[in-house]
Parts: sequence; C-alpha cells; structure tokens
Amino acid sequence: MHKPRRTRPSLQASKALGLKHLRSAVAAADCGSVRGAAELLRSQQSSLSRTISEFEHHLGVPIFERFSGGVRPTRPGCDVLRLARIILEEFDALIATARSVHNSEIGRLSVGFCTSLSAGNLQTSLLEFKGRFPHIALATVERSRTRLAAALRNGALDLLIVTGSLPFLDTKAMSLWSERVLVALPRDHPLSSRETVYWPDLRGETVLLSHYDPGKELEDLLVSKLVSPEARPKIERHDVSRGIINSLISMNTGISLVLESDIGANLTDLVYRELRDGAGASRFEFSACWRADNENPALQEFLKLLSERYSSPSIGR
Repeated sequence: MHKPRRTRPSLQASKALGLKHLRSAVAAADCGSVRGAAELLRSQQSSLSRTISEFEHHLGVPIFERFSGGVRPTRPGCDVLRLARIILEEFDALIATARSVHNSEIGRLSVGFCTSLSAGNLQTSLLEFKGRFPHIALATVERSRTRLAAALRNGALDLLIVTGSLPFLDTKAMSLWSERVLVALPRDHPLSSRETVYWPDLRGETVLLSHYDPGKELEDLLVSKLVSPEARPKIERHDVSRGIINSLISMNTGISLVLESDIGANLTDLVYRELRDGAGASRFEFSACWRADNENPALQEFLKLLSERYSSPSIGR
C-alpha cells in the first residue's frame, strides 16, 4: 500500500494556526466524527472540516484517518492531539485565573477533579456548597491528574478532588470518601446476569480504558489483582473521553472499569456490576488537596463543609 507523502510543516504554521484549529481537532477526536464535533461546537460541518484540513496542512502530518463512519486519530495525530489538549487546558486556566481576579470581590472557588459529576459524593458536596453560599461563583474543571496538579501549583485552581493524594511540598490533603470499582457491560453480556463479578471472571474479555484519568489507575489496579499476564483480559487504551468508551461498550466492542459515581450517567444499554476479590469490593479512596498558602475564604468554607460531611482531619503539609 502506497503511503501518503508527508510534507514539511509550514514555516508560517505558528502564525496561521490558532485555538480554533486545536479545539476543532480535539472535538473531532472526542466525538469520533466531524459532524458530531460541528454539533458540539455549534459550527457548520464544512467549515469545521476545512479548519481541520488547514491544521493538517500547516503541520504537515495527517491527524485523522477518514472513513464512512467518521474519523480516528492517526499515530502522529494522537501525539498532536495530546499536546493540543494541554495547550487548551493551559489557556482555559489562564482565563479562569483572570476571572478569579475579576470576581474576587464576590468570592470564587475553583475545583478540579477527574471523576464523574453525574452522581455521588462530589456532586452532593458541590450542590450543598452552592446552597449554603449562592453568592460564591463556583468553577469546576475536569482534566488529567497531571494537568490538575500543575493548575493547583500555579494557583489556577483552589482545590483538587483526586484519588489518593498529591505528595507535594506546601500542599495539604484531607481524606474524603471511597468509591467501589465496577465493571461496565453491555446489557446482553453473559456477566450481566451475575450480581457480583470477580476479577478472574474478566479473563478472555477486552477491557476498554481511556487515556484520561482514572484510566491509568484502573489499569494498575487490574494488573495488581491479576498478576499473571495469562489471567488478564486484553486491554485496549483509547485516546477518547469516558463518554466515548461507554458508546464503544454499547457497540459490544468490549467492557470497561469505572468508579461508582459513573452509575449516575444511567445509560439504558449498559449495566454495572461490582468487582470483588477474596477480601471484598475493590475501592478507590478520594482526597481533597489544596495549597497551604491559599487564603481564599471560599476555599476555607468548602473545606469546613467537607470536614463536616466526612469527619476527616487534614493531613500532610
């Protein structure tokens, strides 16, 4: 098969490219199609397709493979998209910081997380905080654990809700809740008839995991539970959101591992079963992390609320 000729990046690429090119490409990757990305960004499909083509032209690499059902990132495209997401996240952090300064007189709290907001303790805690302090502007940011940590260090975020804790100097942490690890299955999957699924039951399956958090932690947990490679399922890693992983499951392309709060998505074509071993249910512990020198009054009020709900003393410094 003749490979398409790769051109050199345009010398004018740095001047010709902008955030719209990055957002268009990332949206197409997340949606799996240009049409879906156009609907998400409220743009015309032809205009968005042209923007992506311009992006590829100036970079000199094909970002996507096109097929009748949509688009999928090429190997170099995955690297480009990963960096594009980082750039967009940093830009959004810049805007959030500026808004924080602008809104400082009315109070603002920015919370970063890498779990689901569809249900569970995080959603409940945020709703209670808004009920207590309706005048405080609340901003929520979902990013990778690495990007969240960077945003906390540079002051773009006040607080992180993450699995485990962040071992940084001048950072405090508070133990919060734990969530069970579940397996997400197509409704007609043989394992869906069981009330409980054990880790060895996953042998021979295909487990779909997102590159986004907590995908890597779920993979590490799976490997720790099934030490022998022969006993493990096949693991497929996808550079897409958890929502797209759910779509892939519903297409019977595999199963996935999720946390308890993901049940709130309430997808009718998926079922969730608790994953257990001889010691019982597998769980992830969550913590709140913040900078020790952050004197934001809104942060102090939210920490007080969390302490009341979960009765955990702050740890580390």
